[in-house]
Amino acid sequence: METVAVLLLTCPDQKGLVAKISQFIYSNEGNILDLNEHVDPEEEIFSIRVAWEMKHFNIPFSDLPGTFSSLATSIGANWEIYSTGQKMRTAIFVSKYDHCLQEILWRYSIGEFPIEIPLIISNHETLQPLADRYGIPYHIFPITGDNKSTQEQKELALLEQQNIDNIILARYMQILSPMFVQKYPNKIINIHHSFLPAFRGANPYKQAYIRGVKIIGATSHYVTEELDEGPIIAQDIARISHKDSLEDLKQKGRDLERLVLARAINHHSNRRVLVRGRKTIVFE
Repeated sequence: METVAVLLLTCPDQKGLVAKISQFIYSNEGNILDLNEHVDPEEEIFSIRVAWEMKHFNIPFSDLPGTFSSLATSIGANWEIYSTGQKMRTAIFVSKYDHCLQEILWRYSIGEFPIEIPLIISNHETLQPLADRYGIPYHIFPITGDNKSTQEQKELALLEQQNIDNIILARYMQILSPMFVQKYPNKIINIHHSFLPAFRGANPYKQAYIRGVKIIGATSHYVTEELDEGPIIAQDIARISHKDSLEDLKQKGRDLERLVLARAINHHSNRRVLVRGRKTIVFE
């Protein structure tokens, strides 16, 4: 049984929007648990996230989208309604770095994320023991310049077979093809250091250390065809001083990456992110 419904909606700003949406829920015996709204004054766009109990709601969840659509059409809205009774089926992609995967699997094991992780995909066998420890199937697809397209097709077939809703790139050191990304729009979450575009290529922490940076950061975002330029979900920074060694920078970077990625997964899996073009609204 669905316990909570979550509406994410955006539309042109106009009078009475909160009242109309709240009245729809109230008139059908719903109890609002959480409501956050935002108006962009420049673009005059209204956005809202509202969650309500379905326990005594008059409309079954299966009929809810159809019933709500008349109101949504009348206000010119783009919208989605989700149920907390349906956990996201999530695949994790990894390479050799383990810090983000460790963080995700630990938080997953204590029930922090409302997701299911039926599989992990990697281009290396390195993290197989970690997946085994948590009892999650680990699939290896070695990637080379010659076989990338073929391997991606196999990965996509596996994802479809497992009914995967979302993908987390937990330091997956491969660039997904446009064909792959188009299959999961705003459903692939990536994490990377925030040295870009200043320090590209190999050893970005060493480049930053040599330049004497005073702040390092991490960014988690949705993957688009534009490399590392998708809508941002979460970011954070750590301050650096002259006392910090190169290894200190790397350690602080790992901490940021795992925590920022976990925060992004939490926001996304709890339906708190609304994507508008190249930006996001995160209802924390």
